[in-house]
Amino acid sequence: MANYTETEVKLYVPYLEAVQARLETIGAKLTAPRVYERNVRYDNAERSLTPAGIVLRLRQDTRVRLTYKREGETHNGIVSRFEAEVEVSDFDMMETILGRLGYTPYMIYEKYRTTYELDGAEIVLDEMPYGNFVEIEGDEDTIEKVINRLGLQKAARYDGSYAVLFERARRALGLTFTDLTFANFKGVDVPESAFRV
Repeated sequence: MANYTETEVKLYVPYLEAVQARLETIGAKLTAPRVYERNVRYDNAERSLTPAGIVLRLRQDTRVRLTYKREGETHNGIVSRFEAEVEVSDFDMMETILGRLGYTPYMIYEKYRTTYELDGAEIVLDEMPYGNFVEIEGDEDTIEKVINRLGLQKAARYDGSYAVLFERARRALGLTFTDLTFANFKGVDVPESAFRV
């Protein structure tokens, strides 16, 4: 039976090169080279999904995936929540189906992602338009061990999604755009403190 629980931590790490070098030094396996990701989050006509902590997302990188997530529980900055994901063959067709079901795009967000595996955990290096993050997914004990192996014990932990961090940064910096894209953030300096507002 499938496991529908996602357990992960999100760490703010400005300099991903050092983490990548450490991963390679300690024998982590590169499972997916750096790839551009385009994500579209959807909401219903009432705009009730996002405030309820529900994510309905269509993602395109080397594959196309539809994801559903519910708000979860946080312990020591590590979030566990329900996640169900399915691969689909056609982004545009899935977008049409979602539209016919009454879902409309809520926001678009972009990133570059590099994926490693170490000690039974998945480690992703995410280059976001507003800063760099490391996500580690696995069980809680494994996550803590990997954090220690990577020397990231002092890195700030965030239990909010990239969309939540975007909303915080928007408020802190008075930004008016609604999509988390590299074009929108060109020339915008985002201090780490903006994510804690």
